[in-house]
Amino acid sequence: MARNAEKDLQQREQRMNDILDAAIEVMAVKGVGSASMQHIAGAAGISIGNLYHYFKSKEEIFAEALRRGQTGYGEFVRSVADGPGDARAKLLTIAENWLALGNSWAHTILIHTARLSEASEELRRDVTGRFTVNLQPVAAIIAQGQAEGTAPEGDPLELAFYFTSLIQGLTLQRMPGSEVPVPMRASSVVDLFAGRREALDRRRDA
Repeated sequence: MARNAEKDLQQREQRMNDILDAAIEVMAVKGVGSASMQHIAGAAGISIGNLYHYFKSKEEIFAEALRRGQTGYGEFVRSVADGPGDARAKLLTIAENWLALGNSWAHTILIHTARLSEASEELRRDVTGRFTVNLQPVAAIIAQGQAEGTAPEGDPLELAFYFTSLIQGLTLQRMPGSEVPVPMRASSVVDLFAGRREALDRRRDA
């Protein structure tokens, strides 16, 4: 009986994740205000009645999609920061992962939407708070790079903010139908924040 209950829970969580994945792109393309529960149900391949079995409203889906995405990203960057390797390798892992995500552009749009107009004050506060907390592991990696002599001088948190904002901005160039035909190399981005020691020495001597 317990095994069946666990299986049911896993299936429910998977279905909720499928709905959230579909909702992210629907809301990013149509706009949170214009997207409807019917649009989300259609994208998820379920009936509107079944959708309401999992989520009470579009606003609940919006909030949960943001919470899930930011929490998952935060866990990922903390694991990278705490793991082995030099700062350059860690930043490269983060950049490659984020740029490789097929719907990272949609996540970025929703985060900025929540922080601008189409969200409650509570949701804006939560999204901004999670964004700020998620900068800390990146700042720790940059501080590691400074100790290793590969990262530029400056406030690690400020540099982490620039790094994260640059990566997110690049993902917007991957929006389907609006792709900019220019290669996006994670290594080129990382060079700005944890370049090889020889390159930094040349910059200082220039």
